[in-house]
Amino acid sequence: MLKKLAPVALALAAAGAVGAAGAQVAGSTTVGVSVEELRTVAVGWSAKKNILGKTVYNEAKEKVGTVDDIIVTPDSSVSYAIVGAGGFVGLGRHNVAVPVRQFRLQGQDFVLPGATKDAIKALPEFQYSK
Repeated sequence: MLKKLAPVALALAAAGAVGAAGAQVAGSTTVGVSVEELRTVAVGWSAKKNILGKTVYNEAKEKVGTVDDIIVTPDSSVSYAIVGAGGFVGLGRHNVAVPVRQFRLQGQDFVLPGATKDAIKALPEFQYSK
């Protein structure tokens, strides 16, 4: 009888070992992204390559500023773009926070409908918290 149960016990032990190797341990975390997540990342936008430093236009194709920063809120959403207007070589620059939902993408251009340099400068200046 013992000889008949030995293969079953061995198979169960092997299955248990495989399950334990793939199981998560309390307090441990997985670093990085899964293959499925990596596909999403690959087709997403790079802030450095596709957003930061890009010119912001109005619907009349007039330059109204540049995207200087993006703000990720505590809930992990990209909610605001910091648009800089005016100034020369960084002096006299006026930075404002603009909700990203107000932007439109036309081709490769970021468009802020209804914006002008004066309208941007009239908004409250954005200050980073210290």
